[in-house]
Formats: sequence, C-alpha cells, structure tokens
Amino acid sequence: MLKRILISVKELGILPDWPEWALDVLIVMSIFLAITLVVTSLNIPEDEREATKSVDEKRDPKTEGMKKSHKELHDEFDKFRRKYILVYLVIMLADWMQGTHMYTLYLSYGVNISTLFLTGFLSGAISAPFLGSAVDKFGRKRSCIFYCILEIVINTMEHSTNFKILLTGRVLGGISTNLLFSAFESWMTTEHRRRGFPEEWLSRTYSEASIGNGSMAIFAGILAQVLEDKFGHIGPFQGAIVLTVLALVLVSGWEENYGEKKDGTKGRSSIYSQFIDGWTTTIKDSRVWKIGFTQALSEGAMYTFVFMWVPTLLSQDPPGGVPTGCVFSSLMMAITIGGAIFPPFQSLISSVYSKTFSSEILASLIYLVAAISMAIPAACMSGMLQLEDCFIITVISFLTMELCVGL
Repeated sequence: MLKRILISVKELGILPDWPEWALDVLIVMSIFLAITLVVTSLNIPEDEREATKSVDEKRDPKTEGMKKSHKELHDEFDKFRRKYILVYLVIMLADWMQGTHMYTLYLSYGVNISTLFLTGFLSGAISAPFLGSAVDKFGRKRSCIFYCILEIVINTMEHSTNFKILLTGRVLGGISTNLLFSAFESWMTTEHRRRGFPEEWLSRTYSEASIGNGSMAIFAGILAQVLEDKFGHIGPFQGAIVLTVLALVLVSGWEENYGEKKDGTKGRSSIYSQFIDGWTTTIKDSRVWKIGFTQALSEGAMYTFVFMWVPTLLSQDPPGGVPTGCVFSSLMMAITIGGAIFPPFQSLISSVYSKTFSSEILASLIYLVAAISMAIPAACMSGMLQLEDCFIITVISFLTMELCVGL
C-alpha cells in the first residue's frame, strides 16, 4: 500500500527534481508524521485536560490580571503569545536554514571543515556560563536585537572563502547560539509574569513554540534545498539574512525587561557573583551535576552526529547525490515524531514500572536505542557487518537516532 502511495505522489509531477531515494524517504516520513500527529492528538493526558479548569481556581485576586475580566485577560494573552511566537518562528527558521548546508558550503570552499565546526562548539562552551547573566543584566530585548545583528554579520561573512573570516564567524556563531536559547525565552517568561498572566498559561506558549520549532525545522530543509538549487550553496544563508532582518524589525517593537534580584527588584548584581553562585549550587547538589554530566554526554553525541551525518552519506556515493536540505527535513520529521509519541510512551512505562523510576528507565531505553542506531552504521561502514545495502541501513539508523533525540 505504501508503495502505491509513493507511486501516486510521484505521478502528480509536483515534486522537485531530487534523487528518488531522498524523495522516498521524505514522503514516507511525511506519512508517518501525519499518522503520528493524528493518533497522538486523540490521547490527551488527564493533567492537561484539568489544566485550564484549574487556572481560575489558582489565580490570586490581588494580582494585576484579576483586575480585568477573564476574556480581556485571555485576549491580551493571545495577542502577547502571537507576538512572541511570530518572532520565535522567524528566527528559528533562519537558524535551521543555516545548519542544513553549512557542511556542503565549507566543502565547496575547500577549507578545514572540522576546525570551523569545533571552533563554533568551543566558542559556545566558553561563552555559555556568562551569557545568561549578561542577558539578565543588560536587558533581554537588547540581547535579542544584538543576536539579530550578530546573525546578519555572521551570514554575511559566510560569503567569504577566506579561512580567517570564516573562523571569526564560527567564534561569533557560538556566542549567537547561546543568545538564541537564552535571550528570547527569558524575555517571554519575564514579560508573561510582568503582565500578570497565570503561570499555567506559560506551558501553552512553550508548547506552541516547541511545535512551531519542529515545523520550522522541517520547512527549513525544503526551503534551503530550493534556495540551494537556485542560488548555490550560499542560497540558504542569504535567505537567513532576509529572515533575520525581518525578526530584527519585529523585536524592535518589544518592551525591555531585565533579570530579577532575590528581593524582586531589577538585577544589577555582578555577572561574576551570579557565576559563582551558580557553580556553588552545582557543586553542593549532586543531582545538578549528575544531570549536567548526563546532558553533556547527550549533547556531545548529538553534535558528533550533526557534524558527521553529511560526510557519512556523501562517502557512500548514493545515486543522484545527497540533497542535504531534503534529508534534513526527514531527520527533523523523525525528531517531531519522537516528541509526539513521548507522552503516551511515558504513560506506558509509568503503568508498567513504578513512577519513581519510570523516568530513569525510559531515559535508559532511549539511550540504548540511540547507541544501537549509531553502532549499526559504524559497523556496516567498517566492514564488521556485511550487509547488502549499507546506505539504506545508514539512513534508517540516522532517522532512528533523531527519533531518540525527539524523545
């Protein structure tokens, strides 16, 4: 049946002229994603059904929000949420578009790709402990604006074939990535509370942002591939510049907010003292550093995959080549499917095992599947496994890996 669907879709003649294997993967993942979203939408957790009902019961009559009617407050919240989500989706689309073709762009320049990637990762690791505090101190809106300007500069630098300029761009890229995942969300959370919206409504904004982020990642692969077909490897980066300029204009209309001191006033404490407090808490609480260590290993594995998936597929010389944007969209669909099936999967594990240990058991299963999915292509390419079609096995393993990332 699936084969008939694939043939029917291809006969419509609306698909781009991409390799058949890549289109097959894209269509199959689209079908799986559609089925997953339909099925999981029917499974609404009990706590989520009760969330809206409990909002009115938990609201404090003394808060600013209660001075307005429920409808007025909800309308104001919807307007605020749409204002943030619009910027978030635009900026995430621009960010995803760069990742789809960065490897192939540097490959076409003939530069040291691993050095550029590692420089970006190292820059992010060094700047991460300080940027969060800096964003709180100097203002979230200013930080968001600075991020947009930084991204425009970085993507402009990607047009150069000079290695030193590209290296500088990767240093700035590590900093901008940390800003992306700190400034925007912290602005939204603080502004949400400043306007007196109930805390329970925050989850709706985060949920829609997460779903939208997955959708933008999928769309980014397709759009980036189209831009590459038309303008070459630099096309996706040019598209990212246009989107970032749009985001800059939209962010300019935001109100400024800052971090909070413990007494609730605007934070003007030094970045150094906040850094020391953070490290002190981490060292004293073993749960914090254990989670951090686990997360670091997970991120390390994921970024290794991010760096290696393109050259791995290219090394196997598939028919028609590797349309990285198209494959990227399929991988992002796998992540979205993983995120969609996580709640019912978690409920299933909790029903079988004690809730006290269900999270640990689930995480262990996910890590085990992810490790196997990476071991199979490694063994296949090294000759340890003699399989007839190593390329297809590798693609399926990569999709499984991304499914685990979504989980």
